[in-house]
Amino acid sequence: MDGATRVGTLVIGGGQAGLAMGYHLAGRSFLILDAHERIGDSWRQRWDSLRLFTPARYDALPGQPFPAPAWSFPTHDEFADYLTGYALRRRLPVRTGTTVHRLWHNGTRYVADTSAGPVEATRVVLATGRAPWVPEFAGRLDAGVTQLHAADYRNPSALPPGAVLVVGAGNSGATIALELAAAGRRTLLSGRHPGHLPCRIDGPTARTLAPLVLVTYRHLLTVRTPPGRAVRAHLTAHSGPLIRLHASDLAAVHRVPRTVGVRDGQPLLADGSTAAVSVVVWCTGYRPDTSWIDLPGFGPGTEPPHRRGVVTAQPGLHLLGRPFQYSAASSLIAGVAHDAAYLAAHLDP
Repeated sequence: MDGATRVGTLVIGGGQAGLAMGYHLAGRSFLILDAHERIGDSWRQRWDSLRLFTPARYDALPGQPFPAPAWSFPTHDEFADYLTGYALRRRLPVRTGTTVHRLWHNGTRYVADTSAGPVEATRVVLATGRAPWVPEFAGRLDAGVTQLHAADYRNPSALPPGAVLVVGAGNSGATIALELAAAGRRTLLSGRHPGHLPCRIDGPTARTLAPLVLVTYRHLLTVRTPPGRAVRAHLTAHSGPLIRLHASDLAAVHRVPRTVGVRDGQPLLADGSTAAVSVVVWCTGYRPDTSWIDLPGFGPGTEPPHRRGVVTAQPGLHLLGRPFQYSAASSLIAGVAHDAAYLAAHLDP
């Protein structure tokens, strides 16, 4: 293809997964594409008070410690700046402000049609983020009910007045609900309690147990072990346990059952009641965004089977940054680097 950039490996997505992949591709021909104008912008766009749910000692990418006290919790801006500095220090070939409109295969190589022209590659690593997901019935809520996903939430003052229903009681939902309640908003938190860590992660006991937990997450709870497969199935259907919060921290939040539908324009709860609210914040997670991928095995919100990120039916195609891609640690910043190292070792030279 005339005018195309040609590389050995194309990494699509310049977040922590893509940058970790870049670290392990050092010395090879590769290029990282990211749609944001700056590295780390996907984190800069999160809600104002967001802090990472894991301590700084577990928020580093390979080869560069996170520049903060080990047991502090970095802000989203601090982590975004860390990613920017990481790419610069490692001299990673990241092309920002570049949107991939279509990924396809021409019979010989993969082709990414981008806003900056075509890129051809022998291998592709999909390290892209996923799209916010809300249930289908969200479209049936009364037009007077303001709706937004956690990806678009910024702070309590940015919401219109009135009671707020936060749907999804995982880490994001619980944190947002607590912030809203602390701001004096009547706040309902909908969903099953996902449990919490047995000790405070910022306490002395956690500092002793955390290394053991990480080893367990990385080596015991994997797709190869019965306990790991059981945990994976549970996490696929439900959110993981609360990391920084305990149930007692949510005393100011009114807990309600799961939101299962709509009745008379209002959210319908699992006990048959409705929640009379003016705002709904959907903390319902993310799904794969595959609308731009023109390859076998990809459909609306679905991806093809893979083995530790290696797509079995599509030679040269790889996935990275997926929840529980190989182990429970895959969902952690430190864990994605472990998955990236595996992929790099299994890429053709």
